[in-house]
Amino acid sequence: MPTKIEKDSVTGRDTTGHEWDGVKELNNPLPKWWLYVFLACVVFAIGQFVLYPSIPGWTGHYRGTTGFTQRGQVDQDVAAVAARRAVYMDKIKALSFEQIRQDPQLLNVAQTAGRIAFAENCQPCHGAGGAGVIGYPALGDDVWLWGGTYDAIQQTIVAGIRSEHPNARASQMPAFGAVLKPDEMRAVVDHVMALYGAPVTGANVDLGAKIYAEQCVTCHGDKGQGVTDQGGSRLAARVHLYGDDRISVERQISQPRMGMMPAWNTRLDAGTIKALTLYVHQLGGGQ
Repeated sequence: MPTKIEKDSVTGRDTTGHEWDGVKELNNPLPKWWLYVFLACVVFAIGQFVLYPSIPGWTGHYRGTTGFTQRGQVDQDVAAVAARRAVYMDKIKALSFEQIRQDPQLLNVAQTAGRIAFAENCQPCHGAGGAGVIGYPALGDDVWLWGGTYDAIQQTIVAGIRSEHPNARASQMPAFGAVLKPDEMRAVVDHVMALYGAPVTGANVDLGAKIYAEQCVTCHGDKGQGVTDQGGSRLAARVHLYGDDRISVERQISQPRMGMMPAWNTRLDAGTIKALTLYVHQLGGGQ
């Protein structure tokens, strides 16, 4: 309990009347600098309360006299970035690939925009940097199923592969498991593996080459170089869509798997597609 207020004999200040084990508490005033800072914080807090959104209510929250919100600020920032970006993207959309390449600044903007679009839309299937995964083509190489020119890449992105787009890329490989006999299957598998330098033993070279010439040349080329007009993969390469071991090769010949790529023309604008084309082209060196 407080005792009576009295003068401290040493400092001459009043006490607060509190005493603990003979120790009396002096009634010292707060430092002026601390008091001024505290009052300034109070004034600042009141100002913030009035100007900006603060407390909730039954029908919403107090929105402040400025009408400011973080969401609104983000929307403004995004709109500002989009407006600055639109200047370049409109140029990219209007110019040809060659004209864009002749403008280093515009080319840099296009490839940056393409890299962002790739990361947001293509990377889940094609891997970071176009590394590819089993069942999804590697784009970071010079092996192209449908051609690696700017126009060919752009067409693939726009219309997709086996998509619902009327101009979609389309190819169909027959299931040769229902056509070839076991010894014929082994022979053609050996021949295909030999095309990309895989070691094979006991191969029936003549039979494998004969079947390949009769069944495979039209789409894959006489030396396994691929036929881009048909979407025929290059067999004489170490890049394989579904694997290059014997089991994978035989499975693809016997019961071929057919992937699908969506048409991006309804999801990406023309400028972004052109920027994406430029980015993908430089990933694999293009054609």
